[in-house]
Amino acid sequence: MPVFKEIYYYFTVYKKYIGYRMVLVFFLSGLAAATEGLGISLLLPLIEIADIGVGGSTAQDQSSILLFIRGLLDFFGISSMVGILSFIACIFLLKGLISFLSEAYQSHLKAQLLYEIKSKVFHLYSSMNYSYYSSHNTGHFVNIINGQVNALVNSFNNYKHFLTIIVTTCVYLGIVSLLAWKFAVMALVAGVIFLLLFRRLNIFVRNLSRKQAVEQGHLNKFLVQTVQSFKYLSSTAQLSYLSSEVMSSIKTLSSHSRYQGIAQALTSSLSEPISIILVLVVIMIQVAVLDAPLPPIFVSLIIFNRAMGNILGIQGAWQALMSKIGSLEVVELEVEKLLKNQEITGEKKLERFTSSIEMRNVFFRYHKEHKEALADVSLQIPVNATVAFVGESGAGKSTLVDMLTLLLKSQQGQLLVDGIAADELDMLNWRRQIGYVSQESVIFDDTIANNICLWRGDFTSDPDLQQQIIKASEQAYAFEFIEKLPEKFNTIVGDRGVMLSGGQKQRLFLARELFKKPRLLILDEATSALDSESERYIQESIAMLKGRTTVAIIAHRLSTIKDADYIYVLKQGRVVEQGEYGALLENKETIFAKMVALQSL
Repeated sequence: MPVFKEIYYYFTVYKKYIGYRMVLVFFLSGLAAATEGLGISLLLPLIEIADIGVGGSTAQDQSSILLFIRGLLDFFGISSMVGILSFIACIFLLKGLISFLSEAYQSHLKAQLLYEIKSKVFHLYSSMNYSYYSSHNTGHFVNIINGQVNALVNSFNNYKHFLTIIVTTCVYLGIVSLLAWKFAVMALVAGVIFLLLFRRLNIFVRNLSRKQAVEQGHLNKFLVQTVQSFKYLSSTAQLSYLSSEVMSSIKTLSSHSRYQGIAQALTSSLSEPISIILVLVVIMIQVAVLDAPLPPIFVSLIIFNRAMGNILGIQGAWQALMSKIGSLEVVELEVEKLLKNQEITGEKKLERFTSSIEMRNVFFRYHKEHKEALADVSLQIPVNATVAFVGESGAGKSTLVDMLTLLLKSQQGQLLVDGIAADELDMLNWRRQIGYVSQESVIFDDTIANNICLWRGDFTSDPDLQQQIIKASEQAYAFEFIEKLPEKFNTIVGDRGVMLSGGQKQRLFLARELFKKPRLLILDEATSALDSESERYIQESIAMLKGRTTVAIIAHRLSTIKDADYIYVLKQGRVVEQGEYGALLENKETIFAKMVALQSL
């Protein structure tokens, strides 16, 4: 991509979030440079007053900027050396004020950029479809929203610095051209040659930035998995296997960082000597070859030196931008993918589930090359009934449940809730009526109370909320163990509930879902990993809901579904048997009866 197209592309990315307000920063930077140039140009009349120069300045030698300065001094009635020096001081104070406004406004825009991008990415993650979520690891999402978005925001500083240098350089060269146009031409030609020499180095740094952004995601993946599985890995002395992957990724990132540092060191170390050499060459040409008068050369030299420093600084600024631009590209690509993978919801709101959930000849497969996870499934779940789904691993039970929550949509056939097709349902409205307890407890690193109510209020100061939380904990048979904790409902449970036992975590998980007062409660292997006492507590909680709440149970332990109103037996994605517990058990040849017999051995 040509440089100008790249510059414009980056501008469009930032503009999406902060609009054209960023142009004001460049305007203020240019204004600051023009003010500084004016202050330096005021040295010309100062030199004339001090009678410094070779032969003085004749009328024909006087440049348009000198005439402008004299007119400005006359306008303010300034003619003495003290007056000019005071005026120069005021000009530089003004320049400082403009620079402050520019930097302060840039900080405001940077904060706004951070807010806008993080908010957008988080919003898109919140509404991404389940397929996109399941095809990425946790480290990927953490890397994007915390690592790459932060780096993108920092790249705005580099971008602003790069364009600001260009703006100020143009202003300096403009002033120099008014004083001595040959100076400006020489500086411009030398600067362009310098930038072209470093083009390949810039490409190298940009490629490193891209690799660094990808590798950071790879590292985050292993870091998250290591931390999440620390107990198991440490207990079995297997941390070293993941550690080798982590160390390999760190080594790669360190290597990229090293080469970026070397490239920046090369640029910064060459900038000053090249700038000085070019200044000396220009002076020699101006004095020895062109026989130019010394006063304009003296003043032009100061501005020219700043201009040359800026021209050479363009290389460093562009290189610094390239070192961060990989993050911008990664985030933009992620946003583009997320926009294509948003959940599509219907508009019909089901205020209260009152009739039944029905599946009609539903088919679903995860990938074209895989066999069907569900094939021609038809079933019904009446309101306030307790329905169980049983079958071997891979039979399609979890896929079926994901259909009920609308995480997955049928590729053929229909799912209807109270007669409304799934595609027409407002998903959020429907999901607010669902409680979901899975085999793996979902516990947050916060208080017991906040784990139950999910930060809906303050447990300590809100009596009504307090009563609701206590009631939910009693229904889940969690109240007794909570009361024995050091801070009771205000006890912090640690990361993923590390301070609680498996049974306590599961009962706390169930309490949260009961607090929600769901119209449909899904229990996905909710007791399969529990001891018999914890399982008994959960079963008693479920029994209390019978006839009052619709319950859908997935279970391997068939003892947990004895009280189910209806049972569906799945095999290879199909419903092969269905009926009441007793009726299915009566016929010893049914798959269900054989499963019960095997578990009773």
